[in-house]
Amino acid sequence: MFERLSERLGSVLDRLRGRGVVSASDVSEAMREIRRALLEADVNIRVAREMVDRVAAEAVGERVLKSLTPGQQIVKIVYDELVRTMSHERTEPDTGGRRPVVWLLAGLQGAGKTTTAAKLAVWAAGKRGMRPMLAACDLKRPAAVDQLGMLAGKTGMGFYEDRTSQDPARVAADALAMADREMYDLLIVDSSGRLHVDDDLMAELESIRAAVSPRETLLVLDGMTGQDAVNVALEFDRRIGLTGAVLSKMDGDSRGGAALSTAAVTGRPVLFLGTGEGPGDLEAFDPARMAGRILGMGDVLGLVEKAVEASDRVDAEKLERRLRKGEFTMDDLLAEFGRLRKMGSLADILAMLPAGILPKGLEVDPRELGRKEAIIRSMTPDERRRPERIDGSRRKRIARGSGVAVRDVNRLLDDYRAVKEMMKRLGKSSRLASLLRG
Repeated sequence: MFERLSERLGSVLDRLRGRGVVSASDVSEAMREIRRALLEADVNIRVAREMVDRVAAEAVGERVLKSLTPGQQIVKIVYDELVRTMSHERTEPDTGGRRPVVWLLAGLQGAGKTTTAAKLAVWAAGKRGMRPMLAACDLKRPAAVDQLGMLAGKTGMGFYEDRTSQDPARVAADALAMADREMYDLLIVDSSGRLHVDDDLMAELESIRAAVSPRETLLVLDGMTGQDAVNVALEFDRRIGLTGAVLSKMDGDSRGGAALSTAAVTGRPVLFLGTGEGPGDLEAFDPARMAGRILGMGDVLGLVEKAVEASDRVDAEKLERRLRKGEFTMDDLLAEFGRLRKMGSLADILAMLPAGILPKGLEVDPRELGRKEAIIRSMTPDERRRPERIDGSRRKRIARGSGVAVRDVNRLLDDYRAVKEMMKRLGKSSRLASLLRG
């Protein structure tokens, strides 16, 4: 996510970090490069200019330039401005009031509305304990009705369709009546899209709005389209009135223009990011975490939360108690590998780590995890409990049993020692304890 923008900004700010003394001309040159990087990332011109002007005004102040760490202070200023630019007073969708709550999804064809509808339902069920229903009101594409029905079945959500009707507003109203009768908490309405904004599309959306009075009218934007996405948001907001946006397809190297510009230009919040193809690949938009990722600081808190979500609460609390005693065995490491698989792709997980922790250009081999698991499973129960007893002959036996070379066994034992040391430090962390306990 935002690899190119992150590299460009990281390069500029690293040069400032490395200097003991920073002059006003150094700041001016850095600001020019930052503005160029933002524009190349398809950030709105006005947003880029105003953001850089605010950074420059604060960065050339006497307090910063005469400090002991001017470069670090400028990095903090850039971070704060990124957060400010992406922030909005609303951070979550409206789930209160009389049930069922209605969310209407709008967007251009191909933006990902249908998959986003299912992801929002999974989020609402998992994070808010709601009982969602999906309504198929994209009557222009029969395949969209099929797709939404399949996703509803796969995720266990309620589903409403009417293949005999050509009136999306009528279908939405009937879906709302059914959701009310069957005591659903949330109705998510999937609507038609077009290749571009036109009067027919807007009239259709206006009729659906009139029929179901949605609490949220969310625009699904293709995050790969940058500034074009912001222009689309402005037009939809002008015509039907939006309450927020969801940026889809953010798992690729999105240019970043949409994430950085949408709230600032439209005055509407970005509420969610779609980060993959799966029903659970949706995350709440957090400007502070996003700024950290853009500046190569990573999203360690997000990584820990992913780990907690993948953990069984009882097992997690048992592990915490043992970590506090400094206990961590190969069985624990094997369990952590299992949790790692539940958290998603290894590449996505590593992308949440701060820049510099991993070697540049590192290729992630998903098969490596399987090899490590096979090595541990080839150990005896006693060897798993006390890996320090694994001598040369045992290493050869374990290598034969798992189909790897002895050097792979040695590497795993080195990894184990490093992880055990890290876990020992984590065991003393009160922040870890609070996360593990939810």
